Amino acid sequence: MPDVRIWNDQGAREELMARGRQAFGRIRDELGAQDGVVAIEPESGAYVVGATLGKANDAAYERFPDRWLYFCRVDDPNAEIVLPTW
Repeated sequence: MPDVRIWNDQGAREELMARGRQAFGRIRDELGAQDGVVAIEPESGAYVVGATLGKANDAAYERFPDRWLYFCRVDDPNAEIVLPTW
């Protein structure tokens, strides 16, 4: 079960978002012209890419069950969110 306190802690969510953005900045060149959604584990920087949010989550859940991850569209990083894998 992910730490549900993060839902109610805007500062914690913003911190996760900031770490996710930094990790995305480090891997952006690796992703190249891929399409889809990248799911990044903010602590390690490990990531998976899926065609949709659901597919990225499915792949991420296998590696990081019940962890909070940073999700964003590869082609539009402003389309971003932090969510626990489900």
